[in-house]
Amino acid sequence: MSVEFPQSVLFCCDHNAVRSPMAEGIMKKLYGIGTYVQSAGVSNDLEIDGFAISVCQEIDVELSRHRSRSFDEMDKLGDALSSFDLIVALSPASQRRALDLTRFFHLEVEYWPIMDPTGLAETRESKLVVYRQTRDQIVERLKNRWRTVKNYLT
Repeated sequence: MSVEFPQSVLFCCDHNAVRSPMAEGIMKKLYGIGTYVQSAGVSNDLEIDGFAISVCQEIDVELSRHRSRSFDEMDKLGDALSSFDLIVALSPASQRRALDLTRFFHLEVEYWPIMDPTGLAETRESKLVVYRQTRDQIVERLKNRWRTVKNYLT
């Protein structure tokens, strides 16, 4: 896998409420603002998840102002998928949708199987544990993908 750093990255998942906003925020924190980073979902029927906000605040990543959006909404707003160098799908449904929407474009779509923490725990503390696991999976994938790039996460 190439370690060349892209000029633009789109992270996508099912609802753009947990995994893809976490990945967007963490990438911006790790690598600064030199790369255009966005996120989207197959649908945007959910608001940003409060547990995702909480576990990202623990590592100084701000997600509370994130507004969920879908692939269709991106297209309507003029944010064309063809303008991204790389699309990283974090769920099987988003991978299928990204591949379908980009079949005529020359861009890379990667699949990172990141755990969906929603519905995996009962209590607040146990939910925070699984959301931290998802956050940490994303951090590790980012660091492994672009290991030669200086990161800003402490």
